[in-house]
Amino acid sequence: MQYFGELIAISVAVSWTFTALFFEFAGNRIGSLAVNLLRLFFAFFLLGALLYFTTGSFMPAGADGKTWLWMSLSGLVGFVFGDLCLFYSYILITARFSQLLMTLAPPFAALFGWMMLDEKLSPMGFLGMSVTLTGIAISILKRGGKKGGAASEQNGQEAGGDISGGKERDYTLVAGVSSMAVVTDPAFEGEDSGRSGEVTQKVAGLFGKIFSGVHLHLPLKGVLLGLGGALGQGLGIVLSKIGMNHYAVAAKGSQVADYIPFAATQMRIITGVIGFSLIIFLTRRAGVLKKGIKDRKAIAAIFMGAIFGPFVGVSLSLMAVQHTNTAVASTIMATTPIIILIPYVLLYKKKISPIEILGAILSVVGVSLFFL
Repeated sequence: MQYFGELIAISVAVSWTFTALFFEFAGNRIGSLAVNLLRLFFAFFLLGALLYFTTGSFMPAGADGKTWLWMSLSGLVGFVFGDLCLFYSYILITARFSQLLMTLAPPFAALFGWMMLDEKLSPMGFLGMSVTLTGIAISILKRGGKKGGAASEQNGQEAGGDISGGKERDYTLVAGVSSMAVVTDPAFEGEDSGRSGEVTQKVAGLFGKIFSGVHLHLPLKGVLLGLGGALGQGLGIVLSKIGMNHYAVAAKGSQVADYIPFAATQMRIITGVIGFSLIIFLTRRAGVLKKGIKDRKAIAAIFMGAIFGPFVGVSLSLMAVQHTNTAVASTIMATTPIIILIPYVLLYKKKISPIEILGAILSVVGVSLFFL
């Protein structure tokens, strides 16, 4: 079927829109670190159940060592490194600029897809990606445009329009083209949130020394971490495609061959669970997780978000890159910030500005170019 991968990518963006709404609610109640681990935990068992009833094995069957290697690398780069960088960039430069930097994930995917998979974009593909990402960027920048100026932005005092209580802030951001990272305002992370950022900030500080002569209106550490988040997402999806290519060869002729995207997602999730568990252990934040588990409303929201996100959304995202160019799929999947305007208007009565409408139109036009 022509454009099968592109159509799946659109369904992924829609699925991630529902994920964003559920994780918004949960993240505001128990913080992002607990949500990020619990979403993967739920998705692991959901995927295991699916594989058990379809292939007879709870764990991915028929995968060779190369498949596990590449999918584990994908989980480490996308689920752990990318999400962690995105989280701390949000703290340093606010959600608006973090999400803006995340629009670089599809270009990173295009670069690594060319380097590692010999994928090439047509001139129309480059145009479609440019127009789509421009539309997303316009919408994001306008959405975050509140009073207060650059100084307040740098200090994390504004992060976009709130959808839940009429306040001037967005406390939760759900982003990422391959893992749906959840990041929340540091106020929701507890008093020990600073400890968990020590390692990451030391790494960012090293980059800051290297680029000490560069002057920005935003903290350099935050920008570098934001770029790290986009890099992790873009590279992670390419590594996933390489892993699935190996998986397709190893599982050829078996029952799992038709469910490779779901089995591959479970492999990535295993790495993500291990990574986030280590982070929680090393930063001594088990108390945050225990507190979150006791919040039934948050747990219910995380479970629903896990269905639309890591279970359905991420699995379909891998299916999308199986059937189309990685950069094209990543660009289409990155339109969640545009699609989410619809429930924001219908459910939360959010007012959409003319600039946001322009951004949405540009994004739709850009995506349509992939079908020409």
